[in-house]
Amino acid sequence: MLDKLAQAIFAYTPYPTREEIEAVAQALVIKHPCLKDPGSVFGWYSWKFSLRFKAQNFRQKLRQAGCPELSVNKRSSSPLKSKRIKRAKKSEANFLPGFPDGKSENDLEVERTTLVSEMKKRKIDWKLVDKMMDNTYSLRRKEIVKDKPLVAQVQERWSALFFVPQIESEFARLTSVNLKEVFFSGLDQYLDRFLELFKAKSGLPELTKLTRALDICTHTKRTILLLGLSHFLRDDALAKTVEAGMKVGLVMVKDGEEIVDVSVVLEEAVVLTDLKDIPSAVAMLMGLLYCLNIDYPKNQKYTFEVIQKVFMNIGGGQCSSLVHGLRNRLLRKTM
Repeated sequence: MLDKLAQAIFAYTPYPTREEIEAVAQALVIKHPCLKDPGSVFGWYSWKFSLRFKAQNFRQKLRQAGCPELSVNKRSSSPLKSKRIKRAKKSEANFLPGFPDGKSENDLEVERTTLVSEMKKRKIDWKLVDKMMDNTYSLRRKEIVKDKPLVAQVQERWSALFFVPQIESEFARLTSVNLKEVFFSGLDQYLDRFLELFKAKSGLPELTKLTRALDICTHTKRTILLLGLSHFLRDDALAKTVEAGMKVGLVMVKDGEEIVDVSVVLEEAVVLTDLKDIPSAVAMLMGLLYCLNIDYPKNQKYTFEVIQKVFMNIGGGQCSSLVHGLRNRLLRKTM
């Protein structure tokens, strides 16, 4: 039975999170009450550990057998480390899917070239683009995960991916999550608590300046939270007014104190423009980091971890000690 469950879990994701393992264990005892563990409070606790062990064992056997979906994540024996490490985030449900039934790599490559031609037209058929992007998802993931191309190379081959609707669609394909809906919902959930923390944080001029802006309504609360988050966590700033030297982040264009335009920067190049507000731009930046399989920069890791695991609650079962402590403070009734 455990072997069958391990196979079913692998079909969904080769790297199940703790929450996903727990969900399977709970579903097992709900469907078959006779399997409840009399020694635990909930009746499924021991099943969780058995499933975790079985899933790890099943994954190891497949890796030894040369499963392509797992071989891309094997540690290299080479002493030389890649400068552009890209890893699967544990929340990615469809990290490296197989090609559609009846489709070969050559078939999908033909469809990709058709997609490129369509994107060059003056009047683009977006319904056709949606269909072709969906059909070629597995080819795109294979290229991004195995070849680790530069962002500029992905732009050349998959230009449609750098439009807002396609970023949202790709993120949903990868994580089964609605990007904007989940992000804004989580942002609003913690909004007031974060602003209280910002006001209580003395000695940080940038936070003081931002919280004062609340009184004159220069920015929305969402914008102030996101602009202040990296300062609060003592990371490098997520958004700046200049792009020189920026590897990952946002570039703002201001008219006085008002933000009139925002662009997304990846690998020191602007990849998305004409975003009118910071919250939408942060959502698109998160979407692109997932879609392009790019790790969070070390000097901004806590900022992105809070966005992913606190605001979006994706992979939130495993947090750094800093983010875990912060989330506990946010959930308290009093600061």
